[in-house]
Amino acid sequence: MRERTRNIVWLGMLLTIVLGAACRNGMRDGARTKPLESTQFFADGRSARPLVDGTVARGYAMVSDEEEYLRTGKIKGQLGNQMPFPLTRQVLERGQDRFTIFCTPCHDHLGNGQGMIVQRGLARPPSYHIDRLRQAPLGHFVDVMTNGFGAMYPYAYRIAPRDRWAIAAYIRVLQLSQGTTVADVPEDQLSKLEEMEE
Repeated sequence: MRERTRNIVWLGMLLTIVLGAACRNGMRDGARTKPLESTQFFADGRSARPLVDGTVARGYAMVSDEEEYLRTGKIKGQLGNQMPFPLTRQVLERGQDRFTIFCTPCHDHLGNGQGMIVQRGLARPPSYHIDRLRQAPLGHFVDVMTNGFGAMYPYAYRIAPRDRWAIAAYIRVLQLSQGTTVADVPEDQLSKLEEMEE
């Protein structure tokens, strides 16, 4: 008797599973079209509908040349070489802070491309001290941070636009610091430098 009851319970469970699976009639079984597939439902034959006038891209809308320049490092498609806001000590300190957080794993603290990831066998980024990057406009660095370049992925959603400019300014400071000679030191600062060496 027990065995018969157990068989009935198993049979009931099996029927429930089979019938439950057979009765599944969700959205996955409904009519649908693949992206860009043609359809006869609309008069123009397209399944994807055209964007409504005034549609704004998700995230932000470019409202002015200044805003475009701040976000991309470009104005009308050309890389710029001027800061979009005043360069202050606080901006450079912020740039150094953000550089240390986001850039040193690959570029190292001096920007020579010998960061920890290189020491662990991954691709070496170019040094900021090569002629090509010394001559690059500031907008180039902002553009690369925004969109990525080569093996570097984009940082647009990780680093705010003002911080990207602060990092670009700090990169320029690194470039100047590694290529400067004693002859480049202003006269009024030279005595302080000599005191430090003693």
